[in-house]
Amino acid sequence: MATQNKMRLLPVMLCFFAMGFVDLVGIAANYVQRDLSLSDAQANLFPSLVFFWFLLFSVPTGILMSRIGRKRTVLLSLVVTLAALVLPLTGSSYALMLVAFSLLGIGNTLMQTSLNPLVSDIVTGRQLTPTLTFGQFVKAIASFVAPLLAAWGATGGLPMLGLDWRILFLVYGFVAVLAVLVLSATPIDERPSATSVGVGSTLALLRNPFILLAFCGIMCHVGIDVGTNTTAPRLLMHYAGLSLAAASFATSVYFVCRTAGCLLGSVVMQRFAPRRVLVVSSVLMLAALGCMMVVRNEMALYVCIGLIGLGNSNVFPIIFAAALQHEERQANAVSALMIMGLFGGTVFPLIMGLASDAIGQQGAVIVMAVAACYLVLLAVKLKSNR
Repeated sequence: MATQNKMRLLPVMLCFFAMGFVDLVGIAANYVQRDLSLSDAQANLFPSLVFFWFLLFSVPTGILMSRIGRKRTVLLSLVVTLAALVLPLTGSSYALMLVAFSLLGIGNTLMQTSLNPLVSDIVTGRQLTPTLTFGQFVKAIASFVAPLLAAWGATGGLPMLGLDWRILFLVYGFVAVLAVLVLSATPIDERPSATSVGVGSTLALLRNPFILLAFCGIMCHVGIDVGTNTTAPRLLMHYAGLSLAAASFATSVYFVCRTAGCLLGSVVMQRFAPRRVLVVSSVLMLAALGCMMVVRNEMALYVCIGLIGLGNSNVFPIIFAAALQHEERQANAVSALMIMGLFGGTVFPLIMGLASDAIGQQGAVIVMAVAACYLVLLAVKLKSNR
């Protein structure tokens, strides 16, 4: 049975890789900003638009998942994601990119809401959090490869295709097709949810103080995640005078460290309580953001960016698993609500864009620092409730 479960996890992990496609929005927004001469606030509309759909579609996805099953919902999400990846290959207008990023957000909402509970159909108990963390490790691989692919395409790549930085959409499109084929061929026994999912019953979970804290924590986590993707390259361009292609490496540094953190977390949490890891991770992020407000040296900025990635690597799976285990009988509804918290990826970039337009890039860093402060308080609170 253990061997069968491991085999079933392989296609699921490929889907986690596809889940990471959403993080290309950070570096893509910077390239679109350059190509179309947009302001910071206008460029930040792209990541905000992607994560806006988490607000609208998370609960409906939970309802859909209860009706057609988790696996079929994941397959649907992959098809929508594939459509989002194909559109930028046909043009690069502002309107077309808005539609593409919208579809990317919708597809990722479907995927994140259904894929995490699908994992709980394969592994249970103490293995759930480390497995979800390993899934985030796989997701992070796609995240840090995206800016490398974009930079490769922007600096030469395959000129015969005429795709420049958009080559990453072609590569990830092929992976999405592979994920559909592999998951379709994999049998997974799904456990039905003990309760039906509805809009009212899902939102009513916010009356639970634990669930409300977790929901806000997810918002802060993704706010820091998306915020770092968009702000880090700008800081390096502003303070170190780097070109966009060179500064894009900052996003890869973030995701390399986040990837390493996920892998480390999946091992560490076999021995230590996840909430203890959350305390250390949150303090690390806050310290790195504090340093980022004052340092101007290129290498020092890279170190800060890497530490933020390391600190933010395990926040989502820890909070998500804690919420899922807190209300096991309403797993689909809890999943929908936690994924709705990814709407923070809309709220934070908008605030950060306005703050950076008003007082410079440090304004965006301050907004992320506020989110990190909340995560520190949340980590301490969750630890005290053990």
